[in-house]
Amino acid sequence: MPELPEVETVRRRLAPHVEGRAIEAVEVRDPRLVGRDDPRRVEGRLRGRTVTALDRRGKYLLFRLAGDETLISHLRMTGNWLMPPAGEPPHTRAALVLSDGTALWYADARRFGTWDLLADDAAEAYLAIRLGPEPIGEGFDGAVLRDAFRGRRAPVKALLLDQRIVAGIGNIYADEALNAACIHPDTPAGRLRRPQLDRLADEVRAALEEGIRSQGSSIRDFRSPEGGYGSMQERFRVYGRDGEPCPACGTEIVKTRSAGRGTHVCPACQPRPRRRGMRRAEGALSGA
Repeated sequence: MPELPEVETVRRRLAPHVEGRAIEAVEVRDPRLVGRDDPRRVEGRLRGRTVTALDRRGKYLLFRLAGDETLISHLRMTGNWLMPPAGEPPHTRAALVLSDGTALWYADARRFGTWDLLADDAAEAYLAIRLGPEPIGEGFDGAVLRDAFRGRRAPVKALLLDQRIVAGIGNIYADEALNAACIHPDTPAGRLRRPQLDRLADEVRAALEEGIRSQGSSIRDFRSPEGGYGSMQERFRVYGRDGEPCPACGTEIVKTRSAGRGTHVCPACQPRPRRRGMRRAEGALSGA
């Protein structure tokens, strides 16, 4: 699934081609894309509208339209906006032609992606109830994580993947940040201390910013709008590297499961958390 760096890459590459241009033609080929809305109604509301800005929140692309509406595009597993030189890509679900003749295709092999065309205030409310703070924005630090994790017994990885807590993190960048912060993914989030949370916030930001600089990771489906490949997969510390040595200590990286997801850890750098009951029992024995 495209995560924050991949979606930001799409936004940056696409913005110069769409901002300030009107949508001359639009065709929604897959009704599933717009959910309960009527594809013809969506086409009619988009046609003739100028894209004033292309923004991003978390994993959502936001096409800001003249007339105070926003098209919210969630790429989900395999969705993407493409404009390859070779023309229409496979698995096209919708097509747009802009006022300068630029053709855009929305392609999605697994058809999980969604479009929601909403008034601007409704769009902001839609995003507000689904998304936490931006982890690459100002103000994201250990204090934000302390407030979100306080009293929580859930594994820290599960909470990092919860978009209501932090927007935009997925399986790849959660694994990368937790490894860099030397925190096991199964550690109960509420047990993390202030220095650990400060470091985790720093490593989340660092992993995402490196992903953006690398134009995302092209492991399976992801491509830039022009069809190019990202290179973050060449810089992974642990993700997808099970059986290889940890770059920090040389210990063999292992793949396990955490938060219901395949998870990559270094057993030496990220020791599994000890149960509280076991600690009390060991303390009693040592005092006997």
